Order: sequence, then structure tokens, then C-alpha cells
Amino acid sequence: MDDVLPPLPEPGPDGREFWDGCRRHELRLQRCASCDRARFAPRPACPWCGSLRAVWFTASGRGRVFSWTVVHRPTLPAFVPMLPYAAGLIALEEGVLMVGQIRGCDPQAVRAGMEVRVEFDDVSADVSLPHWRVV
Repeated sequence: MDDVLPPLPEPGPDGREFWDGCRRHELRLQRCASCDRARFAPRPACPWCGSLRAVWFTASGRGRVFSWTVVHRPTLPAFVPMLPYAAGLIALEEGVLMVGQIRGCDPQAVRAGMEVRVEFDDVSADVSLPHWRVV
């Protein structure tokens, strides 16, 4: 099981800029050009006002743990070396929620409100995956 990769994204047209940003180690989000609200996951229409106009921007990459779980049993072989690990829902400063692995402390020590920042793992030549590091 050497170098078993996790499932890798296959970006469609809506998410291509997000994944291209991850490859550059930038957290790219959409902002509605009509109501000015940030959104994630990328999509063609604003979920709040329905506008089809959006702009991309580089997010701060900072947030706080909103919710989490500690994973003890892997769903796929690629996750075995990480066990146990914390997977969390992160509330970004920009007002969106993102999911990812939480690193930088014992998984049992993760708590709501902990400050985190985004980091990226270069898992292949074309794909970098975001995760969260406790500050």
C-alpha cells in the first residue's frame, strides 16, 4: 500500500479556479457580484440572491473550528496512516464553511473556536489538497 492516494478531485467548470488556486497554495473563493456575499462550494448562482455574476478572490485562509469529529476507522486505505485524525467544519473569516483535516494538535484536544489556518498538501503533480493547522 505504498503511496496510496486519497480520492482526488476532478474539477468541473465551476470549481476549476478553486483547485487551480489550491495548486498555487491559495485559497480561492467566489463572491457574489450583486450581494457581495462569499460562497463555498463554487457554483454558478448565488444561493442568497440568485445572481449569476461572481468574482473570485483569495481568502485569508484563517478561521475557527465550528464542529469536528475524530476518525478512528478509515473509510479508505489512503487514510490508514493518518489515524486517528480530526476532521472538522471550519468557519472562515470570510463567512463560509469548509471541511478538512485539522492538524497541529492531538485530535482529542480539538475544541470549538480553536483558531486554524489553511495549509496545502501537494498529493500529485496536479493536485494540492487543503487542510487546517491549529494556530
